[in-house]
Amino acid sequence: MLDFTQFHAAFPTDGPKPYDQNGVRAIETFRKAFDGVLFIDRVLKALSITEPKAYPPKGDSGLRSLHQQVCDSKGSSHHKLSVLYYLLLDYDDVRGARSQLAEALAEESALPRKYQILMRGLWHMDRKEFKFALEHLAHPSLPTEFADEITAVLVRHAEANDYSLPLAYFHATQPIFKSSEALELLFGALARTSVTEALYFSRGYPEHARQLLFERLVASVLDHPAAVGPRGKELVSLPLSGTEEKWLQEYLTAGEGRKSKNSRLVAQMRQIVTGRGRGPAGLAGLTGGHGYGESRAAKVGR
Repeated sequence: MLDFTQFHAAFPTDGPKPYDQNGVRAIETFRKAFDGVLFIDRVLKALSITEPKAYPPKGDSGLRSLHQQVCDSKGSSHHKLSVLYYLLLDYDDVRGARSQLAEALAEESALPRKYQILMRGLWHMDRKEFKFALEHLAHPSLPTEFADEITAVLVRHAEANDYSLPLAYFHATQPIFKSSEALELLFGALARTSVTEALYFSRGYPEHARQLLFERLVASVLDHPAAVGPRGKELVSLPLSGTEEKWLQEYLTAGEGRKSKNSRLVAQMRQIVTGRGRGPAGLAGLTGGHGYGESRAAKVGR
């Protein structure tokens, strides 16, 4: 069994090393992209290693110091080995595809597979390689550790309003969020992707939280320039419960929604769909008509 507390047993003494000036600068660039916090920072914090910027270590002396802090921490051997595994992924990265230092450490120390999967996933997250990260972090053997943070990063770094990655992570892991921030970010991504799916998602929460999510869903449609387009039509066609119908009408006529230039038109569209109202404005909005429908929508907006 590998004695990972011995520095030379854990790290190679020859060959390319990742923590020279250029390597440290590259890692710090990634840290800035994540508002100053990498996932390895969170792992180190869980081991009560709170020294500012303990990672990346600067040169051999910095690596020795970090290794000693990890070994002296109160975490389990598996947690300590997980950090060393992550550091060796840095070594493998600079040494090329044939380098298997992290895998060798895992094998020689009998590090359980789930820890390897988790740390490799977090390593890819810290490199903004999100697709590769999800191949590991969505694995069924993993606990939903760092689920809030993973979700937040995936939503905030979604490109061109493509939220497929955070939604794929959510559907694969079904995490129970610890923070309202993560829930709101995930729901916002869901609402911008599928109005119907967002509605059904909101129904899984207690009434107060459910109402807030429902209003956030309506707001995501009203705030869109094309509120009377496909998303608006999807919203007004939802099979709402009596309570949800009340929330919708109150939000559009008395709540924050009334401030939107699209609120009156959306309310009229809903009346047409539910059979409670008739009129060319609603019909034009539903059919996506041009000419009269467009001028009427603009008139209502004013």
